[in-house]
Amino acid sequence: MALNVFDHDEYRPPVWKSYLYQLQQEAPHPRRLTCTCEVDNRPKYYGREYHGMISREEADQLLSQAEGSYLIRESQRQPGTYTLALRFGNQTRNFRLYHDGKHFVGEKRFESIHDLVTDGLITLYIETKAAEYIAKMTINPIYEHVGYTTLNQEPTLKKLLPLSPEAPDGPAPAKDDNNAEERLTSLVRRATLRESDLAPKYEKVHNFKVHTFRGPHWCEYCANFMWGLIAQGVKCADCGLNVHKQCSKVVPNDCQPDLRHVKKVYSCDLTTLVKAHNTKRPMVVDMCIQELEARGLQSEGLYRISGFSELIEDVKLAFDRDGEKADISSNAYEDINIISGALKLYFRELPIPLITYDAHPRFIEAAKITDAEKRLESLHEALKLLPPAHCETLRYLMAHLKRVTQYEKENLMSSENLGIVFGPTLMRAPELDAMTALNDIRYQRLVVETLITHEDVLF
Repeated sequence: MALNVFDHDEYRPPVWKSYLYQLQQEAPHPRRLTCTCEVDNRPKYYGREYHGMISREEADQLLSQAEGSYLIRESQRQPGTYTLALRFGNQTRNFRLYHDGKHFVGEKRFESIHDLVTDGLITLYIETKAAEYIAKMTINPIYEHVGYTTLNQEPTLKKLLPLSPEAPDGPAPAKDDNNAEERLTSLVRRATLRESDLAPKYEKVHNFKVHTFRGPHWCEYCANFMWGLIAQGVKCADCGLNVHKQCSKVVPNDCQPDLRHVKKVYSCDLTTLVKAHNTKRPMVVDMCIQELEARGLQSEGLYRISGFSELIEDVKLAFDRDGEKADISSNAYEDINIISGALKLYFRELPIPLITYDAHPRFIEAAKITDAEKRLESLHEALKLLPPAHCETLRYLMAHLKRVTQYEKENLMSSENLGIVFGPTLMRAPELDAMTALNDIRYQRLVVETLITHEDVLF
């Protein structure tokens, strides 16, 4: 049964599992085996742990004294390449060693050889001792019981967070309240906030990035410790969820972006933006269209005539800085073409176009159908491929453009003209060669023209 703090006097954080934390504490410590003689041609980024061109057997003999001992040698088989020889599990392990400003043997990059070896010993020890445990970490996640949601109301969190968060089954940092709160925050969110009845139910995947956590951190999906010195896991750039890399593959697509992580309006993923601001559509779309319909429907060449690029950039900066409080009224921007230009710029700068890369081929295929009725059916099916927030925004935009065409005598903008303007803006082609992209332009125009003309049937 899902936890709901409104039914309890006090919120208690989940139990953080301490087994992997204890294993990290037990892992062998690095022991640098220094070379007692001067070695010619030692690379400047290696220290006294460099032993020159010695054989595997010699390295094995030198390292046999202590677990965790290590040295660097030049390969005899491939001169000019270097090997990290490391003692672990009573045997010497050899790793090809690279340097590009940082040291690495795999994905992780380190400032020093000592850090690389420390992290390597922790990983080897934990993965050796707890291989079966790690394989089953995702089977019974705490995430299913607690989960999280975006918190835009800081006071609510502070009232419901325990004054001294404790981790009964896993040693959290003793005197670091900020760390404790940060680790708990995203889990507490769902438990502390009721979901708004008006909130759009858009699904959104997490935007996970490899992350280095300072101090001990526990995975907010499986509740297990995230081991290692650096890049211990991944963090969602939009909502702040911290999880193991392997757990990130099974986390539900229920990212609730946090305004503290979503810093701008333009160039922000559309679904991320509307979930962060808890709106059906991007506020820039709603506000620009409302302004355009209030004072621009009869403006000749609406959307075709460009406003001054410097002032369009000003509108963009206003939205990025002030969000829904941005002033785009006639007092601030008398020329309506600046507002239409700002709206077109918003769609052009979307990292994923309004008609997404995934759906793009289906829309082009539909446009190529000559039978009008079958084309409408195919477009209707193609619309189902769009993420809900994209589809809702497209519906709202097409209804607006339909109203623009109703003033065609005054503004001279037909659905065909609007298709020419908006086709390349709304459905950028995914990495096509120049000739294919050129051929697609007429079909992009036809897609938008048809969506405008038949918006009442298609949506």
